[in-house]
Amino acid sequence: QVQLVESGGGLVQAGGSLRLSCAASGRTFSISYMGWFRQAPGKEREFVAAIRWSGIGTYYADSVKGRFTISRDNAKNTVYLQMNSLKPEDTAAYSCASSLNSVPKDPAFYPYWGQGTQVTVSS
Repeated sequence: QVQLVESGGGLVQAGGSLRLSCAASGRTFSISYMGWFRQAPGKEREFVAAIRWSGIGTYYADSVKGRFTISRDNAKNTVYLQMNSLKPEDTAAYSCASSLNSVPKDPAFYPYWGQGTQVTVSS
């Protein structure tokens, strides 16, 4: 199994920045992708960004391209989501997840999830 712990959420004004972190432990050698997903009240969970755990490959939702950057530090078993130019519509609970296969954008292929961290962007 893989255990995931997120940190870094909070309240920020529109146009501001936040960096989320996700620390992985356990069977990290089995991870193929690490992803970030978000869910706003009354809405379905949506894909935000994903990164290959080894090698090269990043993926972004159209709504965050150019504003968010996903990165990883394998030595620390940690994935980051740098969020810039935040908008009120980015307000949601953000969760990181780990996938053992090669479908980076579909949450159904992520068996391991963190507890989530709230991001609130005020206008």
